[in-house]
Amino acid sequence: MKNFEEQKRYERARERVEELKKFYNNLFSYTIVISFLAGLNYYQNEWHNAWFLWAAFGWGIGLAFHAVKAYRINPMFDKDWEERRIRKFMDEEDQEKQLWE
Repeated sequence: MKNFEEQKRYERARERVEELKKFYNNLFSYTIVISFLAGLNYYQNEWHNAWFLWAAFGWGIGLAFHAVKAYRINPMFDKDWEERRIRKFMDEEDQEKQLWE
């Protein structure tokens, strides 16, 4: 039993590391590509028309959502929240059973 639980913990940790790794790769790509586009934009028209900001904004929104997922920033509906709600409903059901016994 202990070995099985340890394996599950390891798998969850490994999945979390994979999520973070994907986010960091996305962040690195964002930095490189947007920097290149900014340089290209400056070379073309010295930022009189800063079109690279559209790409930075669009990709930045996606990057922000990726960060929320990778760092599990949503405090209301995370796994702990689910577990707490399940336990609460189970406890309520147990209390109702005890009242009828």
